[in-house]
Amino acid sequence: MPKIVDHEQRRDEIALVACQVVARYGFEQATIVRIAREAGYTTGMVAHYFDTKQDIIIAALRLILRRIEERLTPAGAPGQADLLALLSEALPLDETRYIECAFWIAFWGQVPADKRLKRINAWLHREYLRLFERCLAHGWAAWRQWPATTQEQVLRSVVTFINGITASTVASRGDWPAARQSGQLRLQLEMLHSWAMSTASPGALRKTRNASA
Repeated sequence: MPKIVDHEQRRDEIALVACQVVARYGFEQATIVRIAREAGYTTGMVAHYFDTKQDIIIAALRLILRRIEERLTPAGAPGQADLLALLSEALPLDETRYIECAFWIAFWGQVPADKRLKRINAWLHREYLRLFERCLAHGWAAWRQWPATTQEQVLRSVVTFINGITASTVASRGDWPAARQSGQLRLQLEMLHSWAMSTASPGALRKTRNASA
């Protein structure tokens, strides 16, 4: 019997290897030939699944987004998640997440000059905002009591901060061990939570305290 090939799995394998190659060699050096060699396939095999290098990169972006969404899916009822642990899944704390983040940084460098990548990046940014907002809602009992403008400011501050740690770690990994990344994220979350609570109305604060009691 002929071997049954899982084509979606093979596409994911090629996309994952592309992510690793970009992280290791940079965007320009991540040629289809190199990606195929690292994946253990011929260039013809890769071309069977992807028409261009850009198509491979976009598939890699979607794959990483799926993986991150799985890691950032909170368990339990809203207000009960360990927010620091949850959001730390988006940081380059280990080799797997470092490779993903290094790939993102390399991708961002290509966005300004490419209209298609700009559209993809805008969509990805919206997806990340959605994921992080869900994490904040599950991690902080007071989240739903805060004004929409406060939620927006906190959400974008968290995303910007995580992007900053990501870029700093990829640029200078030795300066950003896992403990320092987590410690800085903890501090940022504590400051944002304190600021948001100070902007909430007294009535909203009483409801939150009563619900937590």
